[in-house]
Amino acid sequence: MHTEVPPSEAIDRRAFYLTAIYGLWGLIGAALATPALIYLLVPPNRRPELEWAEAGDISRLEPGVPIEMVFRRNRHDGWRLISEKSTAWVVRLGSEVVAYGPQCTHLGCAYHWDERNNEFLCPCHTSTFSLEGVVTAGPAQRPLDRYDIKVEKNKLLVGRLREQQEPVS
Repeated sequence: MHTEVPPSEAIDRRAFYLTAIYGLWGLIGAALATPALIYLLVPPNRRPELEWAEAGDISRLEPGVPIEMVFRRNRHDGWRLISEKSTAWVVRLGSEVVAYGPQCTHLGCAYHWDERNNEFLCPCHTSTFSLEGVVTAGPAQRPLDRYDIKVEKNKLLVGRLREQQEPVS
C-alpha cells in the first residue's frame, strides 16, 4: 500500500526546501558581507594628527653649532600604531631654537653639517645651506624645511614638518 502524496503537499514541501536553502544562503552572505561593509564604511578611530615627540635635552646646545637629534614618533595608520625613528638638525640661533627636517629640499637626500665650511651640505648634488637654512649654492631652490617646536623644561618637542617657501628672517 503505497499512498501517493497529493500534488498540493508536494509543492508546499518543495517551496519549504527552496525557502530554507535560500534563507541559509542569505544568512551566510550576510555573515560574510557584514565585516566587509563595516571595514569599508566605518572610518577608523580618529586621533589627533599632530603629536609632539620629545627630541632631547637642549640645555647644553651651543649657539650656532647644530646637532642631529634622533627621536621616535608614533603615527596612526588606520587601526595600527606605528613607531618611526626620525631625526632633526637642531641649532640655537640667538635666543631662538630651530629644528630642520633631515632631507635636502632638492631631491630629499640626507644632508650633514660641514663644520669646516660652517654650512649644511648635501653630498649628492652639492646644495649648501646656511645656518639659518637658506640656500647658498646648488640646485636646491628653497630653504630647509622646519619642524614646529616647543620647549618645555629644556626638553625639545617637535611637531609637524613645515615646508619653507621663502627664507625665514
